[in-house]
Amino acid sequence: ALAAASVSSRGIPAISLNYDLVEHTKIILNKEWDRSQDLIIFDEIHKMNHWKSWLKGVFDVEGVRPRIMVTGSARLETFTNVGDSLAGRFFAYRLHPFDLKELKTSGNQENPKQSIDRLLNYSGFPEPFLENNQRFYNRWEKSHIDVILREDFLSLISVKDISKLRLLIELMRSRVGSPCSYSSLAEDLQTSYKTVKSWIELLERLYIVFRVTPYSKNIARSILKEPKYYFFNSALVKGDEGTKFENLVANALLKEIHYQHDVEGRNGSLHYLRNKSGAEIDFVTDIEGFKTLVEVKNKDASISKNFARFASSFRKVQQVQLVRNLSHEKSNRDGVFVKKAEDWLQSVPIAT
Repeated sequence: ALAAASVSSRGIPAISLNYDLVEHTKIILNKEWDRSQDLIIFDEIHKMNHWKSWLKGVFDVEGVRPRIMVTGSARLETFTNVGDSLAGRFFAYRLHPFDLKELKTSGNQENPKQSIDRLLNYSGFPEPFLENNQRFYNRWEKSHIDVILREDFLSLISVKDISKLRLLIELMRSRVGSPCSYSSLAEDLQTSYKTVKSWIELLERLYIVFRVTPYSKNIARSILKEPKYYFFNSALVKGDEGTKFENLVANALLKEIHYQHDVEGRNGSLHYLRNKSGAEIDFVTDIEGFKTLVEVKNKDASISKNFARFASSFRKVQQVQLVRNLSHEKSNRDGVFVKKAEDWLQSVPIAT
């Protein structure tokens, strides 16, 4: 009775237990939940010592009913590589912030252009997006970053100068969409190349930023080139409207790639294209061989000449130029389609 029963979005009887609540902790440790439910949700259980061994024991002894869902912060995925393995006993799902596709499927009636503005101004994280208020977002952003740095980050690594971590995030906010130089960041922070790289890797694991690598058929060569970094929170980006919108599109593409992997079981990756002369296409997605080139524009409806420059590199590819402010859609004989961003992003058709 202490843990209130709930019903999932699919109508499945469920009960949720939060390890942060003392009364729920007792129920969890004593294994006294209601087994007549179809689903048991354990939230923040990764804070329990040896939680994976405990969970493995429950699963092995009691079987698959009731079904178990484990939820938590980004640290949950980070800790799955530590200690005993749950291999073969679970499926992992990455939960992204809202995007236009999710908003559409959830029945949101707002004009998609207005939704784009909200995503850019207040992020796709549920609390600030739904609040739709600048003052609330400003307060939320400060507390959100503070929690990540002081609780999540410091629980993984000892960092003496947390102000440098804040400065690193600040520097990266103004470098979105540009190849990242670890050496340049290390010089700005007056620390080592190795330290900056390890900090950014942790920021990735904590879902603050994500990496987009240059596309190359030679994987080893691609790894040596400078990646780009984007923020899961598009509202954090410092730059012009075009850069902010590019970050929003990057989020939508990565979210779809993760969906294809986590739900459909299909492998995919996200890259950018750039040749030695500096010609560039913002994104190329590859889902089991089906590739999509995506160029992002805020206003310019003229088809980018860079599509033609990379045409010989691909035998068959979908080519799309997304424009945020576009009066009419069009295409050319080379198969490049200029699309209204708000429409295309409601479906994100990058997989066949």
